[in-house]
Amino acid sequence: MMRVNRALNKMGQLYRAAKARKLAALGLHPGQDVLLWLLAQRPDGMTVSELAARIGIEPPTATRSLARLEAGGWFRREPVATDRRQVRIVVTNAGRQLVPGIERAWAELAEEAVGEVSDEQREIAITVLERANDRLRGLVGESVLTDE
Repeated sequence: MMRVNRALNKMGQLYRAAKARKLAALGLHPGQDVLLWLLAQRPDGMTVSELAARIGIEPPTATRSLARLEAGGWFRREPVATDRRQVRIVVTNAGRQLVPGIERAWAELAEEAVGEVSDEQREIAITVLERANDRLRGLVGESVLTDE
C-alpha cells in the first residue's frame, strides 16, 4: 500500500504543476479554471455562497479566489434584488471566451497524463480513480463537485 500512497501523492503534485503550466498560458491559476467554468455554466450567475457550496469550499475562500480573478474582467458582481447582503457573480463575455481554452487544457492534460493506452485500460483507470474519489468523499463527508 505504500506504493499506492506514494503514487497518489506524486500524481497529485505533478498534476497540479502540469495544470498550472497549462493554465498560465490563459492567465489563470489552478482553481480559477474551475470557478470560471462553473460560472459559465450559469449565465444568470451564482451567489458567492452557491459557488462555494458547488465546489466544496467556504464562502470566504471563494471570495478570496474571486478577488484574485477580478482583475481579469472575467466576471462582474450584481446585487441580488431580494437580499442586499448577497451579490451575484456573473461571467462576462471575456470570461466565457476562456472556457474553450480551459476545456482544451483539461483534455490535453488528461491525454498527456494517461498517454497511449488501450480503451480497456483507460476505462479500468477511470473506474479505479472514480471509486477512490467516492471513498475519499465518504471519508471527508463531502460531495465536492470540483475538478473537471
